[in-house]
Amino acid sequence: PEDISKQVAILMQGVDELKPGGADALESLLKKAQEEGRQLRVKLGIDPTSSDLHLGHMVCIQKLKQFQDLGHLPVLILGGYTAQVGDPSGRNEMRPPLTAEEVLKHAETYLDQVEKVIDLSKTEVVNNATWFGKFTMTNMLQLSSRFTVNQMIAKDAFGKRLDAGSPLYVHEILYPLLQGYDSVEVKADIELGGTDQTFNLMVGRDLQKAYCQAQQLAMTLPLLVGLDGSKKMSKTSENYIALNDSAKEIFGKVMSIPDDLIMDY
Repeated sequence: PEDISKQVAILMQGVDELKPGGADALESLLKKAQEEGRQLRVKLGIDPTSSDLHLGHMVCIQKLKQFQDLGHLPVLILGGYTAQVGDPSGRNEMRPPLTAEEVLKHAETYLDQVEKVIDLSKTEVVNNATWFGKFTMTNMLQLSSRFTVNQMIAKDAFGKRLDAGSPLYVHEILYPLLQGYDSVEVKADIELGGTDQTFNLMVGRDLQKAYCQAQQLAMTLPLLVGLDGSKKMSKTSENYIALNDSAKEIFGKVMSIPDDLIMDY
């Protein structure tokens, strides 16, 4: 019991929210896993939308390392399929979809970058193109039937775009379903994401229930603001510090951030 309490204290450091149930739910899940003699399966998905991982990604990857250091299993999903759709989370405009060739090119260096932080020999690495590449129209219709349009429009970014009369494309509505279905495929116990991913993580819970699985906990972490001092660090906004930048570049970029972001960093 003392070891479980220490794990909870470590794992809750820096967490924005853990849904549902917070630290108590995490403690119960850890105890159950201990009694069953198994590792927790901790999911993190990353879409290869460019060739660079950046410090914003490190917020979740460092948390994944904490789980790994405590003996649990990181399940890293490279979004070889979902990157082609484009994640609309937190966006008030459409993200242009990428081609399969662009995604493959971007993904080539991802594992080398992730390995700077986590031990890949003790990590389950999967590409969601493995299952989505085999999806038929029947499979997609069956998946879509697990969720309602009403639930999807409740997503903040979607609602704002509808209120503003901006276009909302069908493939964008499908994205949370695809990310959520990843949790079904890997049987995740916990999924990590930034605060802008809360809706998608909760969709994963709903789909797991629909597929008669235990529902994952959704652990969200704060977003790192980018070099512009206003938007979240992202490849789209080009305000990021890449892991593959040289030491000189990283130093120069970090020194350029606004003073009021220093404590967050």
